[in-house]
Amino acid sequence: MKHLLFIISSLFIIVGCKSPEARLPEHVNSGSFIKQSAERNKKLNAYETNLIKSIIVNSPDKTFINSENGFWYHYITKLEKDTLTPQFGDLVEFTYSISDLNGKVIYSKSELGPQDYLMDKEALFTGLREGLKLMKPTEEVTFIFPSQMAYGYYGDDNRIGTNVPIICQVKLNTITKTNND
Repeated sequence: MKHLLFIISSLFIIVGCKSPEARLPEHVNSGSFIKQSAERNKKLNAYETNLIKSIIVNSPDKTFINSENGFWYHYITKLEKDTLTPQFGDLVEFTYSISDLNGKVIYSKSELGPQDYLMDKEALFTGLREGLKLMKPTEEVTFIFPSQMAYGYYGDDNRIGTNVPIICQVKLNTITKTNND
């Protein structure tokens, strides 16, 4: 009986010391959601690009420039002389309006009022932040931003909806250099 008890307790010790085996997942993600999302974004970008290009083609009196950041712009008032452009930490004061691609005003300059912005130190949608970097004091520029450079998927939670490309007319009034230490 002692031998039988010894054998049974030895088996429990051997089985009890065995390391646990990993369980296989019940559901395996294939990454298809990310692939579908990427395809959807490519189609949206192509659609918006075609809309923007049609606006440009229908505005032969304006010379639009395609920026390396993915938006288009043309100068209403351009300074030919070489002056300063905003750098990181500079305080810029500007006014702007926002319209949809049909030209319907979403936010007017008077409604938005003058804006003060510390370059790259405060929140501002990507397109406008990058557009301001191209401007010199007293210049006025019209920017056409695809939705991913504007308010993107979420909109502005007010008048700009999901995936809405916009037109911004911006006037850079002043640049105040700051100590960027």
